[in-house]
Amino acid sequence: MDWLSVGENIRKKRLAKSWKQATLAEMVDLSNSYMGMIERGEKVPRLETFVHITNALDTTSDEILEGVLNKGYEIRMSEYIKKIEELPKEEQNQIYDVLDVMLKYGHKKK
Repeated sequence: MDWLSVGENIRKKRLAKSWKQATLAEMVDLSNSYMGMIERGEKVPRLETFVHITNALDTTSDEILEGVLNKGYEIRMSEYIKKIEELPKEEQNQIYDVLDVMLKYGHKKK
């Protein structure tokens, strides 16, 4: 498993919240150095620790495991669909139009 990718995803989520590493470490009852080793992919957190980190970051495990899960985007896509369905019809259509263009031109590049 690519633990470096997992650690980088944890770091990105932490930075998106403008938290210092020490802040997250304290929230999940870890030392700063151990939290750093997790973020650098040097240490593998126990499942319980992984769950605490994920919950503290208010994210999902598939977002943290992005890049190592084969099916991770299926969950993410279902969440996007739910959010899109809550929007007014006009905004939904705008999103779908953007996706159509991206898929059309992205496919041609391959």
